[in-house]
Amino acid sequence: MKRWYGKLLGFFAGAALLRGNPFLGAIIGLLIGHAFDTDWFKLRGDNPYAVLGLTTDASDSEVDQAYRRLMAQYHPDRVTQAAPELRNQAEQRAREINRAYDRIKTLRQRR
Repeated sequence: MKRWYGKLLGFFAGAALLRGNPFLGAIIGLLIGHAFDTDWFKLRGDNPYAVLGLTTDASDSEVDQAYRRLMAQYHPDRVTQAAPELRNQAEQRAREINRAYDRIKTLRQRR
């Protein structure tokens, strides 16, 4: 279900804040409300499924398979002989993958 209340709230708040030109305020508030309703301001790291390259309707086996595939690719032990900056990038990516996998497992246990 799509959200609509951000647009409504933005419309009235914009009109109230710009009393000198309520039409302009309503339009600006409507645009800002639309941005919040469509998650324009949501951080990229908020979606653990995107980190693993999956959608939210992925099965447990698909999650496990994607996790294993990415960890095999980015595990820091596989790049021990590489340059230090590549090793650091691999470590950061592995941490991000682990966080996403743990978050998905936690979310699925709550269901």
